[in-house]
Amino acid sequence: MSMRPLVTTDWLHQHLQDDDIRIVEASWHLPAAGRDARSEFETVHIPGAVFFDIDEHSSPSHLPHTMPTADMFASAAGKLGISKTDTIVVYDSLGLFSAARVWWMFRYFGAQNVYVLDGGLPAWLSSDHAVAKGLATPEPAHFEAGRSALAIASADDVLQASVSGDSLILDARSHPRFLGVEKEARQGLRSGHIPGSKSMPFSELLENGYVKSDDELRALLLARDATGERPIITSCGSGVTAAVISLALECIGVSNVALYDGSWTEWGALTDMPVATGEA
Repeated sequence: MSMRPLVTTDWLHQHLQDDDIRIVEASWHLPAAGRDARSEFETVHIPGAVFFDIDEHSSPSHLPHTMPTADMFASAAGKLGISKTDTIVVYDSLGLFSAARVWWMFRYFGAQNVYVLDGGLPAWLSSDHAVAKGLATPEPAHFEAGRSALAIASADDVLQASVSGDSLILDARSHPRFLGVEKEARQGLRSGHIPGSKSMPFSELLENGYVKSDDELRALLLARDATGERPIITSCGSGVTAAVISLALECIGVSNVALYDGSWTEWGALTDMPVATGEA
């Protein structure tokens, strides 16, 4: 298996019946998309997959799908038949959008053999592999949630990084949102970006739903000073696509990366936090 945290559809097809393989669909859609990810999963999914709902398995915060407690996550994973020692393959229906978030969650809580299916469900369907429908009832497992080296950044952590420059902040939102020329979809949020942050739209890390080559990722990330010499904080709209940057950084061997869980949904609503507009 590659050292990248990615597997191909051919690899997954070959290992579909392995005893330790657990396949997780992590599709999630922006509210404006008007799509029901769970309903779509029941219509078509990769055989053996279970559905992980990031809104359901989250903390009871006023912010959307923030990280659950270790006990909450362990309970959710266990009910889906997943243990920490399994080989876990996560995918979504858009190629790569929300799957990286759930990959990051499993990693955060101590699972080590966690991968993203490169190209997601569209790649599986284009390969003409078998599909399934309905909802599976997996045999419950015990997921012993621990802690890994991954970290969550708070708004205060991000403010300190913004002021000091000790950590690099990478913003996965679209460039117009970063500039502040495109209005935020969520009500009550200011437009713009965290002062000192750099724009790294997650879509630029992908090619038709597949993660770009390591050389391409390295060029894009090094252009944003993501050398690994200082800690990195990834951010986005609500903590989902920030994980795509985290995934890309892992592909090129950059560690010491934290994810700002509240992201712009939190920062943009905090009137005491500074906001910048225009080019960084």
